[in-house]
Amino acid sequence: MHILENDTLKIKVKKIGAELCEIASVKNNNQFMWNANPSIWGSFAPNLFPIIGALKNNTFIYEGEKYMLPKHGFVRHNQDIHLSNQTENSISFKLISNGELLKSYPFQFEFNINYILIDNTLKVEHLIKNTGNKPMFFSVGGHPAFKCPVYENEAYTDYSLVFEQDEKSETHLLNMNSGLVSSQTKPVFETPNTIPLHYNLFDKDALIFKDLKSRKVTLNSKINGDILTVNYTGFPYLGIWAKPNADYVCIEPWLGVADKEDTNQDITTKEGIVKLEANNNFKATYTIQIHDKHLV
Repeated sequence: MHILENDTLKIKVKKIGAELCEIASVKNNNQFMWNANPSIWGSFAPNLFPIIGALKNNTFIYEGEKYMLPKHGFVRHNQDIHLSNQTENSISFKLISNGELLKSYPFQFEFNINYILIDNTLKVEHLIKNTGNKPMFFSVGGHPAFKCPVYENEAYTDYSLVFEQDEKSETHLLNMNSGLVSSQTKPVFETPNTIPLHYNLFDKDALIFKDLKSRKVTLNSKINGDILTVNYTGFPYLGIWAKPNADYVCIEPWLGVADKEDTNQDITTKEGIVKLEANNNFKATYTIQIHDKHLV
């Protein structure tokens, strides 16, 4: 377990998967992340790379060859990712492609994730390096699960997600059997910028948004006000999810999305895929800001 703190926030990161597992107030020890109860969902904030969601038959095709990857890729649960640097306000981890990974993902790369504390904000920075001699194709994203409710005097239904702009975006429905994105959509916004949380919201799996105008969303309690804000500038997709009847909500900035049901499985034309030329770098960052009133 790796720990980083400043005068305001304290975070913990697991070695396995470089997974963020705690965000807490230094002064009052308020906890803002899900506790990964294994009987419900045993993760905190998996790092997603080199795919988001599921592939059709767990398979993609590149240059006529088939390769298999598990849902959300191979960084989460990975024991080869290692601490690469730590400073007073940051902690960094790195995963380098190797012979075993090349069997399932035929691109040479460095995957770096940096956690940076700035006052009441955690910056989560992804840096992907193409170390090979040909273009690589990938998706990357976050999956942080936030405690909900935060306080004992609250209920799950006291919470809502408030977007910075009025939205008309609909969720793209998943096939519950395959985990692939169907052609069906469904309205979600009952009010222009708010999604109230309730235990049946995710009965049909994650909410998947492809065309939100907003670049920020705030977890709000009608009793205790704005809790935290996720800024996902640079991530065109957003997932929102929880297990049914679970006391958390995942706010997931994504560069990429699960396969469509009618996919041809060619990774080079996969929706949302990032193409990174040889010897180039790619950076994508989201932030989690904890509102001050909950830190004192």
